[in-house]
Amino acid sequence: MPSIFDSPAVRYGISLVNAGVIAAIAIVLLTGTIRWVALGIAALEVIVTPQILKHAD
Repeated sequence: MPSIFDSPAVRYGISLVNAGVIAAIAIVLLTGTIRWVALGIAALEVIVTPQILKHAD
């Protein structure tokens, strides 16, 4: 039975939703350097999470 993570749309969709939440929190609640750190984490989320989920079985 194929895994739900076989679909690139699911992998990137999960990643984009998570990154959107992180970015929204960063923009609304954080200031200064910590805001940029959180936005960097959101960017890494979009890049790294789909690669990790690709290997999930």
